[in-house]
Amino acid sequence: MNPPDKALQPHKPALPATRPSIALALGGGGARGLAHILMLEVFDELGLKPKVIAGTSIGALFGAAYASGLSARLIKAHTEEMLSQRFGIARYLLSARSEPVFKFLNVLPLRSSLLEPGVLLDLMLPSKVARDFADLAIPLKVVATDFYAQEQMVIDQGDLRTAVAASMALPALFTPVTRDGRVLMDGGLVNPLPFDVLNGAADVTVAIDVSGASLGPGKRLQPTAFAALVSSSQILQRSIVREKLKAQQPDIYIDVEVDEFHVLEFHRFEQVLTAAGRAKEQLKRQLDRVLTSHSAEMLPAAEAHSSHAPRKKRLTSLKRLTRRRPA
Repeated sequence: MNPPDKALQPHKPALPATRPSIALALGGGGARGLAHILMLEVFDELGLKPKVIAGTSIGALFGAAYASGLSARLIKAHTEEMLSQRFGIARYLLSARSEPVFKFLNVLPLRSSLLEPGVLLDLMLPSKVARDFADLAIPLKVVATDFYAQEQMVIDQGDLRTAVAASMALPALFTPVTRDGRVLMDGGLVNPLPFDVLNGAADVTVAIDVSGASLGPGKRLQPTAFAALVSSSQILQRSIVREKLKAQQPDIYIDVEVDEFHVLEFHRFEQVLTAAGRAKEQLKRQLDRVLTSHSAEMLPAAEAHSSHAPRKKRLTSLKRLTRRRPA
């Protein structure tokens, strides 16, 4: 008796390859954090959606926008339009100031000092950003510093805007934020790259570091008092990141080369994005590799190899394949 014709046999549909879940950590860095927009573009271009996001300072700001369901393209367009109105922004901030900063956005010399972070937040965030953590499309963890407890506070519920405002309340520039009876400041003081708060949250953890590194004195040997004051926070943040990476690394670590930009040089928006172009391609390559490898590992046995073909060695584990140690 002849075997049944294979063409007449019912077709068994192939099981869809599952993608690894991804947890995304967006670090702090002031204007250097504008580079986060390009990293978010990678997720959109690859059709990926993070399972959870953690953010510090400007990383919390862009994380909140993306977690609200806004595309990277929309976030970029809004940021570009907002930063193009530099003098209008300066006047707006002056009207809401609480106390003297010597300069903000390198636009106008100011006589007064600390600014309200919520005011800047209202300008930076698109109107469609959620008001409460419960309304987010993607879970978000915002890192701030408890001033009196001198410890990290991870916020993942309640009012979203006060949480982000607290996370970006850089000392000497913005007033602290009071929330639930706690006085909160810039999360970068304790955790400038919060990939560790995502431990166990997903298959793969991606960390975007925009803390930058010193390029040397350049043409100006002596920093101004204000530049030294603000930059001291960046030195602290970079040191914290280096020490964290000695103890633990995320699966994918991207160190964005935005060292040449000052923490307040938001007006150099286009230049920051240009400088971050290489990091965007690096992230895209590493995520592509993760997806390709994971899909191959998840193929049904009948598709991965036939009984007539020699058995191939199993691919390197996903964790080992994706991990990249910083230089």
